[in-house]
Amino acid sequence: MSHRPEQVASVIRRAVQEQIVRGLHDPRVRGLVSITKVVVDDDLSEATLSISVLPHEFAPLSIEGLRSAAQHIQRRAREGLPLRRMPRLRFVLDDSLKRSAETDAALLRAAGGEHGEGAGEATEEDVAQDLTRPPPP
Repeated sequence: MSHRPEQVASVIRRAVQEQIVRGLHDPRVRGLVSITKVVVDDDLSEATLSISVLPHEFAPLSIEGLRSAAQHIQRRAREGLPLRRMPRLRFVLDDSLKRSAETDAALLRAAGGEHGEGAGEATEEDVAQDLTRPPPP
């Protein structure tokens, strides 16, 4: 079994993340956009990039913007890659961070409910804000 798809996935992940960080000049791509996983087909024809967006309300439009810019991102990412042929990029939404935030909020609510404290008032938005807030100096 060849490790080539995993190697190509790693290289694509870095190149595409660099393009996203530099900015796409698409107003639909907003918030903290991260690549959580890249899976490349065995024949190297397609790469599926799982994307996480925080806050989550920006996710649908951000994914739409990334899908629209896929060919542009593919061309720009290809410039620095040692690949003969660049796989076609496909962007999908990874909502695992949202589910994790919902679970954390539910646990906080449950903990506050048992002890009669107001600590259980955290919402998904509170958790997402905590994840996107820069660390204190």
